[in-house]
This record gives sequence, structure tokens and C-alpha cells, in this order.
Amino acid sequence: MNLEKTDTYKWTQSFLEELKKKRKMALRLGSLAVKQATYNVRPDVFKKLCNGKKQFEDLQEQDIILNIDQKGVDMRIGLDIVSMAYKKQVTQIILISGDSDFVSAAKLARREGIDFVLDPLGANIKDSLFEHIDGLRTCDSAYRQSGR
Repeated sequence: MNLEKTDTYKWTQSFLEELKKKRKMALRLGSLAVKQATYNVRPDVFKKLCNGKKQFEDLQEQDIILNIDQKGVDMRIGLDIVSMAYKKQVTQIILISGDSDFVSAAKLARREGIDFVLDPLGANIKDSLFEHIDGLRTCDSAYRQSGR
């Protein structure tokens, strides 16, 4: 599968290009762990394979999920948040993520008086993260229907 030809890839690239044009914007991108990428059968399809309701020969592209992780970005963003908060370089941080790994950074930023807003792009977020943000918003209308 050529991921560069998918609508998701095209939307993401366009979105990132627009973000780069914004004033006072810091974009942190990690790298994909391509060598550790795996393809897995969707859990509901796997269950059908196990109980004989579906055969391996009947598998379709949509029955398979690509699992690939982005590496290095959480630490970079966390350090940026902490650094900007301690140096009083910003009054507001808008983090586009739904990752609960940012709880500590969000909590610290808020203790330093920073208005911390989260945009999880429609993803549900854990209560532990929701507890340590000042606001939840979505900048893209495609994601406004879902979320918390």
C-alpha cells in the first residue's frame, strides 16, 4: 500500500503546511519507526477467521491494519512545553494531540500560569489529561462531531 496516495496522507501534509505558515508556531515531527511496522488483521476479522466464518483467502485490504509508531516527538514537545513555561516565553499553548503522555507537561505549564488548550482532532482523551488542560477545542470541522 502506498500511503502517500491516501486521502489521510494528503490531508495531513496540507494541514502541516498550513501550520508551518502560522505566526508563533512550532511544529515538532518525529520519525516513523518503519522497520518495526507491522500489519495486523483487524480484531473483528481475526475472530471470524478463528471461528471459521471467514477464510484467509477471503481477506481484503480493509481487513488489515498498519501499525506504525512515531518516535521521538513526545519528548521533544514535552521539553518545549516545559522550557517555554519556565522561561515565560508564552501565555498560551495549543497542543494538537490526544496522548496522555503529555499530562506532566500540561500540568507543569498550567502551574506556571500558561493557558493550556488541547486539540485532540476528534480523538477521545483520558480523564487524566482532561483534568490538566484549560480548554478543549478542535480546529478542523471534519473532527468536530466526535471527541469528548
